[in-house]
Amino acid sequence: MTYDSSFTGIIGVAQEDITPPVGIYARNWGAATHDVAEGVHRPLKLTCIALKEAEQDKPLVLISADLGWWKSAADEKELRGAILEALQLEASHLMFCLSHTHAGPGLFSEDVAKPGGEYIIPYLKYIKDKAILAIQAALSSADISTLSWRYGKCDLATNRDLPEDKGERLLVGFNPDRQADDTLLVGRITNSEGKTTGTIVNYACHPTTLAWDNRLISPDYVGAMRELLEDHTGAPCLFLQGASGELAPSEQYSGDCQLADGYGRQLGYAALGVLEAMYPANYQLKLDQVVESGAPLAVWKKYARVASTQLGLQMMNIPLALKELPSLAEIESQWRECKDHVLKERLWRMRGIRKTVGDGDVSMMPLWVWRVGEACLVGQPNEAYSYFQQQVREALSPNAVAIMNIVNGYAGYLPPRELYAKNMYAVWQTPFASGALEQLTATTIAAAKELMK
Repeated sequence: MTYDSSFTGIIGVAQEDITPPVGIYARNWGAATHDVAEGVHRPLKLTCIALKEAEQDKPLVLISADLGWWKSAADEKELRGAILEALQLEASHLMFCLSHTHAGPGLFSEDVAKPGGEYIIPYLKYIKDKAILAIQAALSSADISTLSWRYGKCDLATNRDLPEDKGERLLVGFNPDRQADDTLLVGRITNSEGKTTGTIVNYACHPTTLAWDNRLISPDYVGAMRELLEDHTGAPCLFLQGASGELAPSEQYSGDCQLADGYGRQLGYAALGVLEAMYPANYQLKLDQVVESGAPLAVWKKYARVASTQLGLQMMNIPLALKELPSLAEIESQWRECKDHVLKERLWRMRGIRKTVGDGDVSMMPLWVWRVGEACLVGQPNEAYSYFQQQVREALSPNAVAIMNIVNGYAGYLPPRELYAKNMYAVWQTPFASGALEQLTATTIAAAKELMK
């Protein structure tokens, strides 16, 4: 027999618009020549799914927002803490995931003095208010439903660690000689009447289609993907960015919004194909009979099954060793003295990372592992390479596994150990020492296996 990994329980879905005001500070690229957003390509959305075993239970709340990354641990903790307090939730019960668009607004409250920076702090409050509204709406509409999962494939993502011709650097761009993880995971929420009330798309690919030439707020490819699925299903679509550390579209760094929309449709049609292939909720495919004809024919048919009704969770902190880094005071001194705009931006980001991980030589990084019936959801705050999701999927097979980067915070990249000898962005950007990715992977597999027993 075969079946889609599923959970049956009380599930609610809601969505809110979180498009920021035009004019907000939105300089996400050192190569950009502008500071503020001059318009909107597509609206930014915040989508929420709430899950409970029974009516009296505290929910597990999964949120995805069309936002880039956190430059301040304090800003992220303040926003998430306000959400937890408003809903009376434990920290283990909320995963706030960012899509990682590079065409979104600034989220760093310390950028308030920059052009358009006056909008940032009010916008952070706006996100918080919208998140609370979405959770409340999801809980009020929650009903007995089944969340089913199935894997597919999409070749949008390519490897982006490109060896430089006659040089020792690895450039951040399409490497046609390296295979990329093309795994796509799609979830479908079906109510007791058989109606689809929500979908989930978990895919690993940097939303870096739109770059320094783009002056518009945009969810990048996620926007067109979501529009396609929502038009087809009539239900909200929640996107989860996977372990995309070295994955991105082949043609990127563009100002062409049509390119981003095309990528979104590419992913959207792949997701629709997976949805069409899924079994009806609470059904499985079993060998029914053998019919002797010109050949012995195996006839498979759908039969009803009972999905898992179990939720579970683990939240833990992992002590990750840090590289030898300049202190916060040293970084701030270099930043004040620097006259080069690109280098000054890099130092400003390094300052934010140092403040996040602290001035010690070890930083505690959080990990969330949820059991949702026969599937496992894993969230962590950094940009892990696809090794992470591939290893965890293999270890948890045949259970479906959704892996998410940039969940409840952000610090830096997690490249594989062997890449630390390379001259490359992910290695010099990360604050973490060699072996951090492998440590995260081993810890996740052990926790997930225990939870899925």
